[in-house]
Amino acid sequence: MSLLRNLFTRQPHDRERLPSDGVPLRRVLGLPALIAVGLGTMLGGIFTTVGAGAHAAGPAVIAAFALSGVTCLFVALCYAELASMVPVAGSAYTYAYAALGEVVAWVIGWDLILEYGISVAPLAATFSGSLQQLIGGAGLTLPNWAQTANVVFTRSGIDFAHSQVDVIASLAIVALAIILAAGIRESSATNVVLVIVQLVALVGFVVFLGGAIHPAAYHPFAPLGLHGIVTSAAVVFFAYIGFDTVTVASEEARDPRRDVPRAIIASLIVGAVLFSAVAAVAVGVVAWNKIDVNSGMLDAVKHAGNNPLLFGLVLIGTVTGTTASMLISLLGQVRIFYVMSRDRLLPPVFGAVNARTRTPVLMTMSTGVVVAILALGVPLQVLLEFVNIGTLSAFVIVCAGVMVLRFTHPDALRTFRVPLGPIAVPAIGIVLCVWLTVEGLQPLTWLRFLVWFAVGLAIYALYGYRHSLLRRT
Repeated sequence: MSLLRNLFTRQPHDRERLPSDGVPLRRVLGLPALIAVGLGTMLGGIFTTVGAGAHAAGPAVIAAFALSGVTCLFVALCYAELASMVPVAGSAYTYAYAALGEVVAWVIGWDLILEYGISVAPLAATFSGSLQQLIGGAGLTLPNWAQTANVVFTRSGIDFAHSQVDVIASLAIVALAIILAAGIRESSATNVVLVIVQLVALVGFVVFLGGAIHPAAYHPFAPLGLHGIVTSAAVVFFAYIGFDTVTVASEEARDPRRDVPRAIIASLIVGAVLFSAVAAVAVGVVAWNKIDVNSGMLDAVKHAGNNPLLFGLVLIGTVTGTTASMLISLLGQVRIFYVMSRDRLLPPVFGAVNARTRTPVLMTMSTGVVVAILALGVPLQVLLEFVNIGTLSAFVIVCAGVMVLRFTHPDALRTFRVPLGPIAVPAIGIVLCVWLTVEGLQPLTWLRFLVWFAVGLAIYALYGYRHSLLRRT
């Protein structure tokens, strides 16, 4: 019974900081900057998912984006309530710790590595490919061995003669880690600039290609039926990942109880509107079964006359979009490690904050180097589904946390409450997340996820359970 009680021991839901927290993070982010954090992670996904989504659903990719958006809206409302109650960095990890207990929090923190950490490597590959197209227009070309990540292994070791590495992707991650280590104010300013460029590119795409739409391209609207729409929704869901990143910056927000809930919902709404508009234009210009799977927007520009200015704008948008997504995903991963370390579920070195920059410099650079090595030589396309399953599992826990805290702490301060009571919205969010996970993801992804889950539990048993800060109190 003591073991069970320890596994499900909970952090105070209204904690601001613990006495052992050490040097605090710098509170400099207002509402616009927090919205930009959410958009910075989200917007980059549309540049690469619209083509793949169209192949899965046909013109109904528009409905697929809507389905993913509605799913995220129910989850976002739950995130907003929890963010107004628990104004601490850590996102779903922190909320699970307050509502469901330590072992559940560990599992979610472990899953969030899939959302924030591993997703950076394939984003870097997309960034590298787009940047190479951009500099290729100026006559600059990298050697073949330095263009893409593909390390070839044989029985005797690495086949250096046929292996390739992605130099640009790796260097980009290291550069972004340095920006993050320099300070949150510098990181936020960089992200705001990147988000503005993306917004201009996306709006320009919709406005200038709107006149090239062929209405006949929308018929039949759903050639692959409902299953195709759900499968597509699971694919394009990657584009929505990021609105929850706002919560990891709670301790760097000036007024987290007020601004974080607003930023979560605002960034999701802006993203959903832009995604639906881009999808509608893309499949209206190019036949859904002919659009480029990896570069749907650029393919649409080519089919609409290949205007060099618009092509350049969308290409630049792709570069800045993936840059912003990498920057904020790294921020999210580092902050998750920071909070788990502060709770002593990870070694204290992971949470040490530099007194001058007020950022966890060592953890930021270590994370950047590890991900850069992955991006340098490992093709990680298959891990994109890993990203989705980890995120959806975290979303389910967040929705469950709202229901639990409404009953265990009914009188707690909540500056935002989900509408329609404590059951309806969270329950719908859970059902939609489970539906997308079961219907849209491959069995092999589930197997990999179970292995990942087992490894995480082993680490918790060997270190986290024994060293937990709550175990000392």
